[in-house]
Amino acid sequence: QPASARGPVNALVAQPRIARARSVPSCSADTQSLSTAEPALAVLKEAARTKQVSDDKVVGALLDLEQAMRAAAKEDPKVSTDTLENLHGAWRLVFTTGTVDTQKRVGTVSYFPVKAVQTFDTKQTPMRITNGIFLGDFAVLKFFGEFEWEEKKRRLNFDFDAISVFGLRINLPKGGAAQIGASSGLGSKSNVQLAAKEKKAFFNWISADADVATARGGGGGLALWRRDLELQADM
Repeated sequence: QPASARGPVNALVAQPRIARARSVPSCSADTQSLSTAEPALAVLKEAARTKQVSDDKVVGALLDLEQAMRAAAKEDPKVSTDTLENLHGAWRLVFTTGTVDTQKRVGTVSYFPVKAVQTFDTKQTPMRITNGIFLGDFAVLKFFGEFEWEEKKRRLNFDFDAISVFGLRINLPKGGAAQIGASSGLGSKSNVQLAAKEKKAFFNWISADADVATARGGGGGLALWRRDLELQADM
């Protein structure tokens, strides 16, 4: 769903190939894993800043980072807590491979063509998530909900309970957001299946720092966000 790698922004566009996870080699130390992640992070930060890095290079960096951070998290549980702490704020979607379903249906995905922003408020209880598509500073479509964090898996489970269309907010029945996403092409069909089983949509989070965040959605797509300080200031 930004998104099921997102709620409403997960599948407006898509990559011609399925971005499959690479195998994770054994790693003797957490410092080694994090060091391995640095070149991939450098590529992704450049892509987030300039949108000039090639699609293949961005996808390769996402896969390399996913591999390195998985290994680091196995060595040091603090990787997960740090990720959640850094996730607090507003994030603009920069690049997505889209869900597997979208890749099959639409084709190419790369840099996201519209302003799509997710916010994660980790300070509230329960923690809150929004997912919106903007024209300028105005959210034409915005989902609202709650999320939980599975520390061991670095998995963010979420569910939307309301939607705002041109500023008009409407409460949603359980599973309603998933149905809207799947029927409109803005979300993953897998989220409908999860909702039918009374399970939540999710991201398997890869990383989050002061500048960029990365994750793999429940639909299989990879995504890159950059921090949006302007919208974050309004949280």
